[in-house]
Amino acid sequence: MSDRPATVDDVHRIAADMPHVTRVEGPKAGNPIYQVGGKSFVFFRTPRPDAVDPDTGEKYPDVVVIWVESEADKLALTQDPSSPFFTTQHFDGHPSVLVRASRLGEIAVSELKELIQDAWLSRASKRRGQEWLSRGE
Repeated sequence: MSDRPATVDDVHRIAADMPHVTRVEGPKAGNPIYQVGGKSFVFFRTPRPDAVDPDTGEKYPDVVVIWVESEADKLALTQDPSSPFFTTQHFDGHPSVLVRASRLGEIAVSELKELIQDAWLSRASKRRGQEWLSRGE
């Protein structure tokens, strides 16, 4: 498979393909939330006042939240202002990065897959994580 630009469908497919995953709908807007063992690792965020277009002030309608392993991983993804990944003050101290669905095309599918797999690993139980890693997927 060629390493093409990522899409929203890739986010859904990769997250859903991880073991022991449940997809739930957000309580207010029905936004998709992917969980392992009852813990979210990827979710589609509803528009919020902390993530807005700097030119128009409009709330971003397409933010995807992806958990990361550590603050260092978060910083590595968000420190370059040209990166599609970002964070907001609301997520200070939270092990996650944000990306707009409209900018997913700036990420290769392989990078997205690695990010989502790492997100799953950061939230799965040790046993489930070790089982998955031992299968070498």
